[in-house]
Amino acid sequence: MRKVLALLLIAMLALTAIPFAMAEGNVLRYGTETEPAGFDPHTVSSHASLRVMAQVYNQLVDVNENLEIVPELATSWEISDDNLTYTFHLADNVYFHSGRKMTAEDVKYSYERILNPDLGALGNSSSYAGIVDTVEVVDDLTVKMTLKEVNVTFLANQSSSYCSIVDKDVVEANEGSLLRADGGTGPYTLGEWVADNHVTVNAYDNYFNDAEKATFDAIEFYVMTDANSRLNALRTGAVDLIVADTAMLDLVNEGDDIQIISYQTRDYVGLFMNCEREPYTNPLVRQAINYALDREEIIDFAYNGTAAISGFIPASLGHWAVDVTEKDYYTQNVEKAKELLAEAGYPDGFETVITVGLEDGIRDMGIVAKEQLGAIGIKVEVKNIENAQYIDDWKTHNFDIMICHNGAGSDPNRGVAFFFSSTGSANIQGYSNARVDELCVLGAGTTNVEEREAYYKEAINIILDECATATVACPMAYFMASPALQGYAPNASNTSNFAGVTLAK
Repeated sequence: MRKVLALLLIAMLALTAIPFAMAEGNVLRYGTETEPAGFDPHTVSSHASLRVMAQVYNQLVDVNENLEIVPELATSWEISDDNLTYTFHLADNVYFHSGRKMTAEDVKYSYERILNPDLGALGNSSSYAGIVDTVEVVDDLTVKMTLKEVNVTFLANQSSSYCSIVDKDVVEANEGSLLRADGGTGPYTLGEWVADNHVTVNAYDNYFNDAEKATFDAIEFYVMTDANSRLNALRTGAVDLIVADTAMLDLVNEGDDIQIISYQTRDYVGLFMNCEREPYTNPLVRQAINYALDREEIIDFAYNGTAAISGFIPASLGHWAVDVTEKDYYTQNVEKAKELLAEAGYPDGFETVITVGLEDGIRDMGIVAKEQLGAIGIKVEVKNIENAQYIDDWKTHNFDIMICHNGAGSDPNRGVAFFFSSTGSANIQGYSNARVDELCVLGAGTTNVEEREAYYKEAINIILDECATATVACPMAYFMASPALQGYAPNASNTSNFAGVTLAK
């Protein structure tokens, strides 16, 4: 039935005019699924914003698809014997989009901005820059950072958008905000943003890295929240590339001249319960919700059966992952869930709100979760909100249950500490466990891989068993493109690198 309705929608949309002008020149037209929430790399985490900011900003280092740390704004670096001091040597030909040359002072300013508690920066966490004690300018092209404690993942973590280097003059000219301003050094400059329609970035001729220079005159990101609209726009040639999902795979006809591009993510989706709000302060309630879920049914509905049952450290992270299928509460047991609710003092269940938004998979999960929780007496209202409100509620922890799509990163320090330590910037559910906090410090403080694995796996098991979340799945990521698009090869480390990508004439 769902597929039939989708096909009918496509047929109807084919008769509808595309709500944007056809681009001219060497322009990549990209149909995306959500409205951006602004473009401050230090404070914004939405996927729609990150795609744009990846074109506008750079960091000191990058991490490639093989999880190797490679130079970006820093051409080289040294680490002291005690692993506390990092000395970065900067490229000598980097210019902000304002035209001003970047120096070590800009690196110092950027990190001090991240570390300013008044900003609420996402990078002000031990998983990113939060353990930086001092930033010292050695000379115009050399900056030295000293950490408060050893964290062996520090260097790789500086590749995050949350640690972007920004233009002090632009920040101050915009009263401290970069939500609508361009303070970057990237291959594209921030252009026009028309709310609920499109964002344009334009090629920056003075970009410092010839190998990563813009190959398009511009990239236009069109907001097309309906998946069928995106597919129709691709079919008609109105766009060249779209964000896709698993439900769309069945809608591609044999005669369609469409590329399907996919990769296995290091992401996970799940129900985040507010551990600071009744009744989710009670771990028995959280456990009951885990037992109530049929994860296979959710995956079949929300991801067309292509995602893998997963914890918050997905199997795609290799030996760091725990096999969650061995956990009893990953197998649906309605009677057990009812018993736990009764033991927690809720024999007749309770009423709650599940907040959804951002993308189709999240919204679809809310539909199935409502039905499954209803079977154990929990009466659910699914609140589907706009992107900006979703991000705001995420930041302010304004929810009972929020369905989230998170990235586990390339190291368990992010997957565990960033989301579940007491000081983690993305610990939106307010979960706290002293032993987990201790294990995060121990895991970040040693270079011994076996020791790190033991620490993090203990922490992972504690978090799983206390049911801080009800994690469901690790999804595949899909894009669809015109056959004219050549060279686009997204991976779990970078989905927004368009260097060398072209459109055949």
